[in-house]
Amino acid sequence: MDRVRVGIIGSGFSSNIHAEAFGEVPEAILTAACSSNKARVEEFARKWGIPATGTDYRRLVERKDVDAVVVGIPNDLHRPVVEAAANAGKHVILEKPIAHTLADADAMLARCKKHKVKLMYAETICFTPKYARAKRLVEQGAVGELYMVKQGEKHSGPHADWFYDATRSGGGAIMDMGCHGIEWARWMYGKPKPKSIVAHCQRVLHTRRTKAEDNSVLILEFEGGGIAVIEDSWAKHGGMDDRIELHGTGGVIYCDLLHGSSMETYSAEGYDYAVEKAASTKGWTFTVFEEAHLYGFPHEMRHFIRCILNDETPQETGEDGRTTLEIIYAAYESAATGKRITWPYKPKHPDRIPVDVWLKAL
Repeated sequence: MDRVRVGIIGSGFSSNIHAEAFGEVPEAILTAACSSNKARVEEFARKWGIPATGTDYRRLVERKDVDAVVVGIPNDLHRPVVEAAANAGKHVILEKPIAHTLADADAMLARCKKHKVKLMYAETICFTPKYARAKRLVEQGAVGELYMVKQGEKHSGPHADWFYDATRSGGGAIMDMGCHGIEWARWMYGKPKPKSIVAHCQRVLHTRRTKAEDNSVLILEFEGGGIAVIEDSWAKHGGMDDRIELHGTGGVIYCDLLHGSSMETYSAEGYDYAVEKAASTKGWTFTVFEEAHLYGFPHEMRHFIRCILNDETPQETGEDGRTTLEIIYAAYESAATGKRITWPYKPKHPDRIPVDVWLKAL
């Protein structure tokens, strides 16, 4: 095999950015797309030049011209799709978070292991060019011994209604974006085991739209002493804000993902698109370009495809996604109880959504 034939399951925001990313991955070819919305998946396929479409994921994973699938659908739908793909012998690239419950995550890992297919966890900020460069600087000793990392992702709310339904998503801002910061922090420190977590959750803007939190702060401590401060919000206006700080005994790195790579634009009338989650394009805006590239989607997809071609273990695995989800469970328990949660840690109800414990404490 010299090219991987890829099917995309989903036709929303994440699937579009994945399809765009594959334009920079010559080792892959998009052969099929699937979504429950027939009109939308046909439009999606025309946009990205995908020859085959359908509305049943079970038929897509059985196709002989599909070697791997990219799954970009609501969190509560991950398990049946991943299990069907594994049963059909297809490798899986799975959007974050891995699942909306640990029970589902464990079932997917077991099924993929049974059928000897790769379950690759699509944690894009571990492939973001700016952040990857920052990690290389740390590895070269540029800032001495790393002792604290910070990551924040903030905007005014998700692009699809299902995110606000905790029964489907599993939680709010922590599930949606905290999973980014948690896995990125693990990656920065070399993926040590967690030691403790303290979390605070609020619902401040979307009080009528969701029962889950729309603003959160996590302080995560790892074995070895390194700490991570992770801030996530659906309550910040003005479009996407994503940035990191790396603090070491010999230096510091500050990195703003989007604003340093955008054009400052003033428009009295407005225009088509500025940046993800920007509510308006009138007045002053930060106009992003090559957005998929800035986020690291082509780099992520190229890595996963090469792992399939060369039978290598991916940088971000299903097990990494499962660890991240376990930490999310602990974060919600900390927010619910007001206590520091320590490891070893086992959620009392891995078959329930993570935010459940916080909701019951309100």
